[in-house]
Amino acid sequence: MRARTIMAVGAHIGDMDLAAGPILAQNVLDGGRSVLVALTPGERGHPRLSVDEYRAQKIAETQSFARTIGAEVHIFDDLSDGFLAPDDEVADRLALLMRQERPDLVLAHWRHSMHSDHEAASVIAERARFLSGLPGHREQDAARHGVGQLLHTENWEDAEDYVADTSVTISDEAFALWREAISVQAFARGETYGFRYIDYYTAQMAMRGCLAGTTRAVALAGTTFPSMAALA
Repeated sequence: MRARTIMAVGAHIGDMDLAAGPILAQNVLDGGRSVLVALTPGERGHPRLSVDEYRAQKIAETQSFARTIGAEVHIFDDLSDGFLAPDDEVADRLALLMRQERPDLVLAHWRHSMHSDHEAASVIAERARFLSGLPGHREQDAARHGVGQLLHTENWEDAEDYVADTSVTISDEAFALWREAISVQAFARGETYGFRYIDYYTAQMAMRGCLAGTTRAVALAGTTFPSMAALA
């Protein structure tokens, strides 16, 4: 995968750390910039910690994750887990961040999900992409930027009608960085509700690697290109 600036936009801290993290790590190793965005902290997902305690823990965890893989991280920590709305106020805020960071590629949730926040985040990302490149809109704040591509990541909660149409090969080094980074996150280790996220996404990379003829790969959907050569 050629070096580029990639922005991954998730509804909660941890969403894109899991689904896009290996690509972000690979991009940094290839000489690119990787930017991780969480539209909420995901602060309501712990059965024992208070919302405030878990918010602080989640923020520290994703900051550690970003440092380990060499990415930058932005958190909309004033927005609330479970109440993310697909409105223009949030989309415009994300669009301004896109203009500042100037990504070539945005990775986002698939538009159909069992989680309403994920569906909202998908709409917000697509709307923000449009607003980022809109002439005459907030150009006094930041020069407009046209995002070349927006692709959808593979997330176990966003599986309805998801059909991958390309994949990105993940090297052993990128996988090791991602595995080290994601292991810091309590929910990914299965310490909140018991789901074995790290095992799931590790197995998914192996499966996608089998289909792509490589050791590990991460699948994406929504590309306008006919083959993965477009992402090489």
